[in-house]
Amino acid sequence: MSEFESPKQVIMDIIEVRKFLTHRYPFLLVDRVTQFEKGQSLTALKNVTVNEPFFNGHFPNQPIMPGVLIIEAMAQATGLLGYKTMSELPQTDLFLLLVAVDKVKFKQQVVPGDQLELYAEIVRQKGTLWVFKTEARVDGNIVASADIKCATADRI
Repeated sequence: MSEFESPKQVIMDIIEVRKFLTHRYPFLLVDRVTQFEKGQSLTALKNVTVNEPFFNGHFPNQPIMPGVLIIEAMAQATGLLGYKTMSELPQTDLFLLLVAVDKVKFKQQVVPGDQLELYAEIVRQKGTLWVFKTEARVDGNIVASADIKCATADRI
């Protein structure tokens, strides 16, 4: 590591992320968690590579990560925050389901080679409803933001 790089602490590696999220390739959009404060916030990373399947069609000569997948990545970060806040161990009997996405803003394109920094913060939690404020950043610049609402439900 050079003197210009700052190490990013690994709170959850991909193995642990897969224990908490049921998503799998090509829909698992979180590679690691670098910050977690129970009941408060979480920071996660998604490494964006040209090998992603969506780049074949969006767009082949000028690849751009689709906005809906950036939102999905932010939603997965909220899932990790919610699950880890409820329990240190993975929940086998409970889902945290996406119910609403509000105040979505896209400010910059995400392209291969970018590292998407995903920030999720709990705004409130009452009963089964959770409300999160989220941001996605590249090199410290906000590329997208949204308010995300989720609800817990029993797994069938």
